[in-house]
Amino acid sequence: MRPKTSFRPPYLLAYRPLPSLILHPSSSQIKAHQSSHTMSSTKDDEEAPIANISLESITEGKNVRGIPHAKFLEDIDDFANSFNPPASPELLIGAYSDLFSKFKAYESQLSQKRVNFKEKLPEIEKSIKLVRHLKRKKEEEEPIITRYNLADTIYAKARVDCSRGIVNLWLGANVMLEYSYDEALELLTSKEAVAKKQFEEITEDLTFTRNQIITTEVNMSRIYNWDVRRKRAAVR
Repeated sequence: MRPKTSFRPPYLLAYRPLPSLILHPSSSQIKAHQSSHTMSSTKDDEEAPIANISLESITEGKNVRGIPHAKFLEDIDDFANSFNPPASPELLIGAYSDLFSKFKAYESQLSQKRVNFKEKLPEIEKSIKLVRHLKRKKEEEEPIITRYNLADTIYAKARVDCSRGIVNLWLGANVMLEYSYDEALELLTSKEAVAKKQFEEITEDLTFTRNQIITTEVNMSRIYNWDVRRKRAAVR
């Protein structure tokens, strides 16, 4: 029995830049902001305007693949007063909370992609080693004796003729194509190079995103403490 030599190369996930962030204060944040001002105003007063906090206000540019860089707030009082009207603590914390949630979503997506690539890269390397082994046996004019999988837990001894120099590769979507050994090696090595590059980019983006999460958490804590100190000073 001479089965066809075939194996399935890994399916490579497409790595796309992350979408742009758009921040909108939630209704609960706006209500909290409005209620804090309404308590100190009369019933005849009009609704106080709310500061417009955009993504550019709380970020400083982006990395190479479009992930925003969270701005660290050196002076929170100056930052709040830079808006017209000045931004309330509730609105500032709400904006950074939205940014934090989006960074956490990015972290989850990138972590999953990194796990997938860590699983797929060894499969590509294994496939390349197999094709090189077949090519070497062809040059030595020797067959390969192996065990052929007939069904689950059922194997049969098989003799693979390498003289034809043909291997079948799975391309995905139930598609298999026939390649020569050299063509198969060229395809697999190119896929390996692309996968390694994307794996490195994902690892860099994951590290960058985690740093932005830390910066965002620190900013929210500092805004909260600044609000507490401000309220205590007002009571005195």
